[in-house]
Amino acid sequence: KTVLLPKARNGGAGNVVTPMALCPKKKLPVPAQISRSVSAWAAGRIRSMAVKIPDQNIQADAQRVFECVRDGGVAIIHLDIAYAILARSAEAVRRIYAAKRRSADKPTGFLGNHALHEALHILDDRAREMVRRITRDHDLPLAVIAPYRKEHPLLAGLDPFVHQHAVKGDTLNILLNAGELRNALADIAVANGVICVGSSANVSLTGTKFRLEDIEPELRAIADVAIDYGLCAYHNPQGLSSTMIDFSTMRVQRAGVCYDRIAAILKDEFGVELIRPA
Repeated sequence: KTVLLPKARNGGAGNVVTPMALCPKKKLPVPAQISRSVSAWAAGRIRSMAVKIPDQNIQADAQRVFECVRDGGVAIIHLDIAYAILARSAEAVRRIYAAKRRSADKPTGFLGNHALHEALHILDDRAREMVRRITRDHDLPLAVIAPYRKEHPLLAGLDPFVHQHAVKGDTLNILLNAGELRNALADIAVANGVICVGSSANVSLTGTKFRLEDIEPELRAIADVAIDYGLCAYHNPQGLSSTMIDFSTMRVQRAGVCYDRIAAILKDEFGVELIRPA
C-alpha cells in the first residue's frame, strides 16, 4: 500500500511514502548526559527517544514537512500517539481551526523538542527532572504545560494570531517524545529558529485518529503534505491522546496514554500523587 501525497504549494509533484502496518516498540539507549546548553539547543542536537520506525526515510520526510509548514502550508504527520496536523502561518492555522471546527478558546501546542522545552518553559530544577525522568529515562510521551518566557527571541517572529492561539494565559504546551518523525521535525524547526504549532488530526470531539485513512476527508483536504506510517504505536480503543500535565501546579490537564505509568513514576520517584481529572 502506498499513499500519494498532495502536491506542494510550488506545484511540485507529490511524494510517495510506504506506510507500515504497525509501529514496533523498541527501547533506545538513554543518553549518559543531557545537554542543556543554548549552543546545543541552537544546533538542534538534543534528541528525544521514540518508538523506532524502520524502513522509512525519517530525515527526508521531516525536511519535506518542515519546508511545507515553513512556507505557509499545512501538514499531517504520524506520531507514536496519534496523527497530528501542523502549521505556522496565521492563514494555515485558521484553516486548521475551521476544518476541525475547533473552538477558538482551545489552544494549539508547540512543535518542540527537549531543547525548546528547556529554553521556553519556566520551571524549577525538580520539575525539569520529573520531565526528564518520564520522557528520557522511562521513554514515555508527555505533553508538558508550564509558564513560558514571553520575551524569548524565538517567539519574536511568531505571528500574533498564531501566538495567541498557541498559549493559554501564561502557559504553553510542548509535547515531548512523541515519535521519530516528530522529533526529527522538531529538531529541524528549532535549529532553523522556526516555531510551528499543531493539534490532533481530527474534527473536534470525534476522537483521536490512529490511521491516516481514518482522518476526516475535510481535514485531509486542507493538508499540503500527509505522511502515512500506518497504525500509531499507542493506538487504543478508548481513543486516548497524550497525557497533559501542568508542571507548575502538578495539575493533570488530561489523563491520556501512559497516564498510569507516569503517575506511578511521579509517586515512586518524587512523592507526588497526581489527581486524575473527573
